[in-house]
Amino acid sequence: MRQLDGEPHLERYLERPDAGPTVVRIVLGAQLRRLRKASGISREAAGRAIRGSHAKISRLELGRVSFKQRDLTDLLTLYGVLDAADRAEYFALARQANTPGWWHQYNDVLADWFELHIGLEEAASVIRTYEVQFLPGLLQTEHYAHVVTRLGYPDAPLPKIDRLVKLRMERQRLLTRPGAPKVWAVVDEAVLRRPFGGTAVMRAQLEHLLAILELPSVTLQFAPFSVGANAAAGSPITILRFAEPDLPDKVYLEQLTGAVYLDKREDIDQYTLIMDRLCVEAEPPEQTGPFLRALLDELG
Repeated sequence: MRQLDGEPHLERYLERPDAGPTVVRIVLGAQLRRLRKASGISREAAGRAIRGSHAKISRLELGRVSFKQRDLTDLLTLYGVLDAADRAEYFALARQANTPGWWHQYNDVLADWFELHIGLEEAASVIRTYEVQFLPGLLQTEHYAHVVTRLGYPDAPLPKIDRLVKLRMERQRLLTRPGAPKVWAVVDEAVLRRPFGGTAVMRAQLEHLLAILELPSVTLQFAPFSVGANAAAGSPITILRFAEPDLPDKVYLEQLTGAVYLDKREDIDQYTLIMDRLCVEAEPPEQTGPFLRALLDELG
C-alpha cells in the first residue's frame, strides 16, 4: 500500500475485527485526508469529484460516515492511488469500516451523533468522565436509567424509552469483558444525593455503585460541594484514549440534542488538565465506598 511520511500502516487493520469498525473508519478517513493534502487538492474539488460537497468530504475524512465504493474509487483515482493491489486494500478496509457494530440493532432510536460515541467507547482503552447531573451511563442501574432517560425524552413513547435503556445496559457489557477499558469517573456530590426515581431507585443505584467498585477496571470519585467552581468545568466531559497508536485521544462533550467531538492536541491538553484538576480536588477513590454507605444509611 502506498505510504506517506508519518502515515499509519493500514495493512495491519485488515481482517482485524478487534479494532472495531469505528476505529477503522476513522483511520481510513484520516488516510484519505493525508492523500488529498499530499495531492494539493481542496475539499471542494474532492467533493465535486464524488458529486458531493466539501462537507461530505469532511464527514468522510473524520470517519463520521460509511464509505461508498464509487466515492472511494473516484477519490483514489483523484489522489493518484492507481496500483490495483493498493486500491484493493483500501476497498477491503472500507468494507471492514462499513461493518455494522452491535449497536446498529438500535438504529430505530440511536441518534447519529451518539452512534459515533458508542463505537469510540467500544474501542477505548481508557475512559475518563466527569458528570454534574446524572451518573455516567456505564454505571447506571436499569431503573435509574429509565428515570433519567424519561427526563431527557419527556414526550417519547414508552417503547422508545425502553429501547434506549436497553441500549444503555448493553453498553455496560464492556465493563466486564476481557480487556475491559479503564473507566475513571468523577461525579459531583449532588449526583449521588439527587433522588432520581425516589428512595428505592436510589438505594438500588448506590448499592450497584458499591458492587461496581469491586471491578478492578473502575474508579469512582465524587467532588464535594466545597469544590464548587474551583475545579468543576460546569458541564459533562468525557475523554477517550485508545491503545491504537493511529487514533488520537477524543474529547466528547454531550449536549441536549447533539455532541461535539474534539481531537486537536491543544483541546485534548486543555480538557485533560481540567480532568486532572478535578481528580485532585475530588475526594480520593478510597473515600467513595464509605461515602456511598453513609448515603445508604441516610436513606434508611
